[in-house]
Order: sequence, then C-alpha cells, then structure tokens
Amino acid sequence: MIDIAGVTPSPSPDLLTPDNCAVLFVDHQPQMFFGAGSGDRAAVINATVGLAKAAKAFDVPVVLSTVAAESFSGPIMPQLADVFPDHEIVDRTTMNAWEDSAFVDAVRATGRQKLVIAGLWTEVCVVLPTLSALAQGYEVYVVTDASAGVTPQAHEHAVQRVVQAGAVPVTWVQVLLELQRDWARTDTYAATTGVVKEHAGAYGLGIVYAQAVIGAHAAG
Repeated sequence: MIDIAGVTPSPSPDLLTPDNCAVLFVDHQPQMFFGAGSGDRAAVINATVGLAKAAKAFDVPVVLSTVAAESFSGPIMPQLADVFPDHEIVDRTTMNAWEDSAFVDAVRATGRQKLVIAGLWTEVCVVLPTLSALAQGYEVYVVTDASAGVTPQAHEHAVQRVVQAGAVPVTWVQVLLELQRDWARTDTYAATTGVVKEHAGAYGLGIVYAQAVIGAHAAG
C-alpha cells in the first residue's frame, strides 16, 4: 500500500548512478566475434564502444578482460582499447572470468555493488560470471546489445537464464541515459549527447537536427 504522504520526487535506489556501479567488458576479441552469430557484429561493436564511452563520460570504473589473448582469441578489440588506452587488461585462461583471481580482485577494487556486464559469448562469458557474482551478493545488469551469442537462440536463452537468476537486462543507451538522468546536469550533458550522436543512430541524428534547428541548447 502506498503512503501518499511519503511520496517524494526522489530516484529509486535500484537506478544505476556514476557512484554505485562498475562496467565489466569480457572477451570482446576477434576470435569471439568470429563465432558470434546472434546478431549484426557491427551493431555489437557499436554498442560496446557506446557503453565504454558512457562509462568514461561519467568516470565509472571499468574492468577489461580477455581470454587466451596471445594463444587463441587475439587482442581486445581496438575500438575498446582506444577508449581506455592506459587501462590494464586482465587476460585469463578461465572461461568463467569469476574463477580468475586477478579479475575478481579488479572487480573488488572498484568498490561497487552493481555490476554492468557485457561480453562474448553471452551463453558462456556473460552467463558464468553473472551467475557467480549474483551468488556472492552483487547486483548484475547485463547489456544485451553489447553482448552476443553463437546463435540467436543461444543469446536469447542465456539472457533468460541470467534474468531468472536475478540479473537485469539493459541496453547501452539505457545505461547512458540512466547515468545522466537529468538534462540539467550540465557537467555531463555535452559528453552524453556526444556519445548519442556518435553511436545511437537515428536518435543521435535527432539531436544533431534539434541543435541545428532549435539551437545548441536543445535538450536530448
């Protein structure tokens, strides 16, 4: 039952904020992309870079991880490395990133309880650490459009599995706008709309149009 007198214009504690979350990128590597068949690979790359730029715009801590980079899977995709050029990349042998001590140490070092995760493939490199993190008390948000599986069915069933376990499915634009949340926040307004114009397709073109016709002050 709602206590009408207690209703206030305040955000839910379930919302992602720059101060309560970390973003984990798992195995965005050439060999993983070769096997990804659940959707358009270029769209997944675009969403991944958009998510990375969102994290950077709000100074959200990130963890970058690869698996067998030198022996099988190749380096982390260059577009992602370019966003975080000096960031350490945790390379693993484990399919489940959560079974690698360096990876878990990096997550712990962020001090955040909400984990936003994207990776290849959804059914392995996203599902396994997601279930593991949930089991240890973390809240996990899976960025479905910055992740991909071997087949559409594999991706879909992986998302269903983590949702049933308690994870929350999101998209990269949703994460970006949830971090911004108020167009009056001028400190991050330009960065947010900049990422949208670069990576959010027609939405980005809409901002370009609005700013050209209405003026630079046009809100997102």
